[in-house]
Amino acid sequence: MKTLDLQTPLATLQAFLTALNWLQDENIQKVESPGEGNMNVLMRVVTDKRTFILKQSRAYVRKYPDVAAPIERIDAEHEFYLAIRGANIEAHTPRVLAYAPAHYLMMMEDLGAGEDMTQIYSECDVAVEDVTCLLTIMAHIHEQKAPEDFPLNLALRKLNHAHLFVLPYMLDNGFQLDDVQQGLQALSMPYKTDKTLQAIIDKLGQHYLSQGTTLLHGDYYPGSWMKAKGQLYIMDPEFCFVGAKEYDVGVMAAHLLMTTGEHTWLNTVCATYANKLDEQLVYQYAGMEILRRLIGLAQLPLKRTIEEKAVLLKLARELVMA
Repeated sequence: MKTLDLQTPLATLQAFLTALNWLQDENIQKVESPGEGNMNVLMRVVTDKRTFILKQSRAYVRKYPDVAAPIERIDAEHEFYLAIRGANIEAHTPRVLAYAPAHYLMMMEDLGAGEDMTQIYSECDVAVEDVTCLLTIMAHIHEQKAPEDFPLNLALRKLNHAHLFVLPYMLDNGFQLDDVQQGLQALSMPYKTDKTLQAIIDKLGQHYLSQGTTLLHGDYYPGSWMKAKGQLYIMDPEFCFVGAKEYDVGVMAAHLLMTTGEHTWLNTVCATYANKLDEQLVYQYAGMEILRRLIGLAQLPLKRTIEEKAVLLKLARELVMA
């Protein structure tokens, strides 16, 4: 495996991509960061003819090198893009230009200047037309038939499972919530010690790990939504798997609720989504996502007071308990 990053000499990169037949009689002029990716190494390559993105997975999380992660996750991402190829949502994802599985390396279309939608957390608002578009894209993803040999992506799901269903409820997980917001640690304790809640969370976690019938993005939240070239794009499906559609729907609804503080988004999302849903399961996954984002390790840049978070946590528990 050839590892690449922003420090790779241009001559070395030129020779390597030439050997892969990925260059079109062109010369690399510079390499730059297209933005901070959490999981993988990202590079924008600028040649004398075009630009493109290189994405490479490592045996760890790029943002947290001490956290091991399955390097083959990029295989699942590549298979996701193949599964939606030809669908009417392909225009809402970057095109895969080439793939070198031996190097866990993907060459992708450069969408140019754009930003993910995490700014909605600080704005405390989201446009209805964006939500409608995102739900349409999601429904079309779910309608695509994944091949029978689609990757289980189980190793990455197990890593994610710990952050979703286990670590937030550990009394000593090495993460001090008061470092995020004063008073959050005390606010979390009733949920960390709630055995009834944890029993249902455990069952929900087993459901997440089970095999389903629907192709999922697996991480459908504002960090995976991008606006560029005047339209919405869906990015980074490395957490994809074949599971229950209610997981994607519930996660999306949770982030809209946390962003706006409006619990009515739950009903709106379920009513707008094009396919039949188990709404109770949607609510449970939404409650789980709110809990883990507020008292877990994967914190968001939410502009919420401690009192507002108390209200959100109470609602989240009610949703999980259904």
